[in-house]
Amino acid sequence: MALTAGIVGLPNVGKSTLFNAITKSQVEAANYPFATIDPNVGVVEVPDDRLWKITEVVDPKKTVPTTFEFTDIAGIVKGASKGEGLGNKFLANIREVDAICHVVRCFDDENITHVSGGIDPKDDIETINLELVLADLESVSKRYEKAAKMAKSKQHEAVVEANVLGRIKEALEAGTPARALDFNEEEMGFVKQLFLLTMKPVLYVANVEEEDAASGDNEHVQAVREIADAEGAQVVVVCAKLEEDLATMEEDDRAMFLEDLGMEQSGLDVLIQRSYTLLGLATYFTAGEQEVRAWTFKKGMKAPQAAGIIHSDFERGFIRAETVHYDDLMTYGSMQACKEHGKYRSEGKDYVVQDGDIMLFRFNV
Repeated sequence: MALTAGIVGLPNVGKSTLFNAITKSQVEAANYPFATIDPNVGVVEVPDDRLWKITEVVDPKKTVPTTFEFTDIAGIVKGASKGEGLGNKFLANIREVDAICHVVRCFDDENITHVSGGIDPKDDIETINLELVLADLESVSKRYEKAAKMAKSKQHEAVVEANVLGRIKEALEAGTPARALDFNEEEMGFVKQLFLLTMKPVLYVANVEEEDAASGDNEHVQAVREIADAEGAQVVVVCAKLEEDLATMEEDDRAMFLEDLGMEQSGLDVLIQRSYTLLGLATYFTAGEQEVRAWTFKKGMKAPQAAGIIHSDFERGFIRAETVHYDDLMTYGSMQACKEHGKYRSEGKDYVVQDGDIMLFRFNV
């Protein structure tokens, strides 16, 4: 699935440090604005304990996790919608991603400059959100003028488009993102054509100091949570510098270090998982002697479309999907035992694939 989450925020909030940790790569992370000019794209494994438990049962020759993409986008500054800084370029980069991971600085460090001169998560969030709103408002206003004229013809599609654009324009003028509005199926068809920045789902990433990583809380984080709660968004707390260090450790050392910190799971693992689900993604598995593999699919997909993720021939010649759920495999201990207990199913073209399904596709082309 070619879906990606973009890491955005003001300069010097820890975006590139976070990206380094996510991808275990080394993009430039310098203490000045615009250290990152071109977006960096990194592919990461999606943490999923189920894959390794299936591997223990099946004992394949190899195991392959599913992956997810993050794009590190350079810092936005006030006035970006009017081209300030490198605004137009960065806004275009955001337009190309499917979800936004909004990194907010929630730590005090006099050695790291802040573009606003002080740490204020509320102001930082409002700065970014306003620039996205203004960019959308400019494009929607232009399109609305044309649509309003077309609507005078009373043609159904023209009237619907004008009404939708009018609602969005009114919301944006009030500083409200387009994603806060409700649209029916027909209206959503028009909305998708607009490629609005403020329609993209948002996950707030509170970047804290190491001493706050375990508790996941401080006064700055609380400010971020208040804003997220009002928007119906989620917050993930990470210490980007700590996660960058963790990313260089061997797995055993990493686990011990997390235990010493009192953390059950890396903040980055949580971020990857939350970003994955933010886009409505889920995982099914294939399992055999040669390979156990995790596959990313969009929730709501039917079996033939899910099969097509592996190969287009699987979808084109789909016959059926022999399916057992992960929970049943863990309960009964083997594929054969699942069959004996009636948990091994044969599903047809209308079957909606579920997260955790283990599938064998039968096809003929």
